[in-house]
Amino acid sequence: MMSKWQWLWAQLTRTLWLRASLFAIFAIIVALLATLAQWILPSEWEYGIGADAVDRILNILASSMLAVTTFSLSVMVSAYGAATSNVTPRATRLLMQDTTTQNVLATFIGSFLFSLVGLIALSTNAYSDAGRFVLFIVTIAVVVLIVITILRWISHLSNFGRVGDSSRRVEEAAARALNARIKSPCLGGRPLTDAVTIPDSAEPVYAEQVAYIQHIDIAGLADKADDYQAQVFLLVLPGDFVHPKRVIGYVDLPHPQPGIDADNVDSPEYRQQALDELRDKLTRSLTLGHFRSFDQDPRFGLSVLAEIASRALSPAVNDPGTAIDILSRAVRVLTPLPDQQAPSHGDDMPYARVWVPMLNSADLLDDVFTPIARDGASLIEVQLRLQKSLLALHQIYHGELRRQVKAQAELAYERARQALTMGDDRTRLKHCMRGYQKTP
Repeated sequence: MMSKWQWLWAQLTRTLWLRASLFAIFAIIVALLATLAQWILPSEWEYGIGADAVDRILNILASSMLAVTTFSLSVMVSAYGAATSNVTPRATRLLMQDTTTQNVLATFIGSFLFSLVGLIALSTNAYSDAGRFVLFIVTIAVVVLIVITILRWISHLSNFGRVGDSSRRVEEAAARALNARIKSPCLGGRPLTDAVTIPDSAEPVYAEQVAYIQHIDIAGLADKADDYQAQVFLLVLPGDFVHPKRVIGYVDLPHPQPGIDADNVDSPEYRQQALDELRDKLTRSLTLGHFRSFDQDPRFGLSVLAEIASRALSPAVNDPGTAIDILSRAVRVLTPLPDQQAPSHGDDMPYARVWVPMLNSADLLDDVFTPIARDGASLIEVQLRLQKSLLALHQIYHGELRRQVKAQAELAYERARQALTMGDDRTRLKHCMRGYQKTP
């Protein structure tokens, strides 16, 4: 699992300004390094590159790249606005992290700064003949890079920000988060199930602000628990909403503790210091924010998929086809979900001193299917696809998961039965429900 600082660094690298700044700095360095060419290239070479030849090209680049960058920014903002109004505002954050868009804008900005610095250096006669030759070669390379980038940008704009593209990004984000959780059901810790009893001696820890949990640094929390041979019981998961009156976990300091100086272990001062450090580490291991994050929260991705379908089913949009597409995507995301069996409680877990709740598979199903069943209750085509989607999962799953899918299907059928006005539609839907009885 990623530590807190690794996660923060990952968030930083997804921002446009960082990538654009790095490209701009690199472009400035390249333009200035050409001034050192006279000490690197042989002096007896004949270069034959005049200042005017490079100056004209750089002038064209400087003027055109500024206009192209401004136009590209307006296109990007328009795509964000279209995604916000036609898809869902929650999907816009994935568009803002699009690496192709960031690389295109960074290339345009870097090219503009490269040409601008080159013009300034030429006007001050900072380049020798060898320097102008190197600057000319680099300028040609920049022109080729710009052409390739523009062609790639044109191809990318054909889908960028559209409903299908945004839905695909949300599906991929939800699938990544869910697959990561399947590989590590408790984020590397022990499963905190109903069978686990939190000791009466454990001290509660409360949230410090009103926010969503975006990331949990289980590794750092486990290291601090190892220092004091303590047990930490987390009651929250990424995506949970917390406030100062909500208990986010418990810390239990053994008494006495083996391996620690017996003269100190029983002292109230030592125990209070240890508890304070553990509480502080628990609160600092949680990264809080005003919005939910896709990374460790598969439920958020499924909820956003449901939002896309609900907006498509609204009377203002009236696009049942998008809702049907979302149902197919939901089945693909949920297919790898295993039967909800808790992993081993042994000490061989990566972070055996931290107890973490498991995802509730019923919540995952409810997040994506209930809103679609509610908003599309009166549309027979949506209800038929919904039942077929749930039937597919019913045939894939086993055990408790299968029972949860059937319960979801029965709830959706009851909603549709009350909303559908034609008896023939209700009969067709009832016929779909027979498939659950035929599943072996």
